[in-house]
Amino acid sequence: MNVKTISLLVVLVSLSLLASLWMGQQAYTWLPPQASAESKLVDDLFSFLVVLGSFIFLGITGTLLYTMLTQQVSRFDLSDGPPIEGSVTLEVVWTVIPVLLVFWIAGYSYQVYQQMAVRGPMDVVHMHMGTPSAYAAAAEAEPIEEIDVLAKQWSWAFHYPQQNVTTSELHLPVDRRVRLSMTSEDVIHGFYIPAFRLKQDILPKRTIEFEFTPVREGKYRLDDSQFSGTYFAVMQADVLVESPEHYSQWLTAVAKGDRVPAANSAYTEYNTRQEKGIRPGWPTIKPAAPPLVNQG
Repeated sequence: MNVKTISLLVVLVSLSLLASLWMGQQAYTWLPPQASAESKLVDDLFSFLVVLGSFIFLGITGTLLYTMLTQQVSRFDLSDGPPIEGSVTLEVVWTVIPVLLVFWIAGYSYQVYQQMAVRGPMDVVHMHMGTPSAYAAAAEAEPIEEIDVLAKQWSWAFHYPQQNVTTSELHLPVDRRVRLSMTSEDVIHGFYIPAFRLKQDILPKRTIEFEFTPVREGKYRLDDSQFSGTYFAVMQADVLVESPEHYSQWLTAVAKGDRVPAANSAYTEYNTRQEKGIRPGWPTIKPAAPPLVNQG
């Protein structure tokens, strides 16, 4: 290749790299606000993958466009193309580069997982086997707020054992490590808060501990990420991240309230249909009774 061609390739590669880095920065705006310490690590990983994917996409499409625009022949040229055989060098290059990229992505992803220090079911296995888990240092370094989570068709219940408070909303103190002990009363449910970038399946007849750290005050949404039956789409709950002072005040105030059945649209809709004799046309089970929660 002559100097002109090499210079053109350098310019095109530089422009592709700059465009890819710009796309990586834009990727942060595609996601909900970063409401947990773990979300920042996940977003950095996602941005990295967007940069890498954009650079590969621009490189491939740029090569195709360059070939289409510069390697044209006459429409009346019916001669055969040059008899080019396979290039060992080229085959080695396009095999080694993807392998190295896969190892790079896997290594970075595992590093993010270690830094997140999220305690899940596998950490319990490691603990029982005597293997130190990633969350241990974080758990020892800061106080932990213990909360029990009960999932059932189709409602969430959150119990704060120290104050013996049960609510249908998940209240969390900001900048404090939270440990959830989650269990399901019936089928598999999914604990998923998009703003936290965290998801954990909840299995029946099994308690799963899950840890994270909220870092942004505000109101967020908890969804059931697993199809758990007819009314799973309405199995949602508000997640309120508050300052430690407001969180303590809320706990003190709500602990004085009487326990009443929580509002539950699935339970209400099902019973309304039964009373009116409406048959929806698909089989379903009766929603579990709404949990008794402290009236705030």
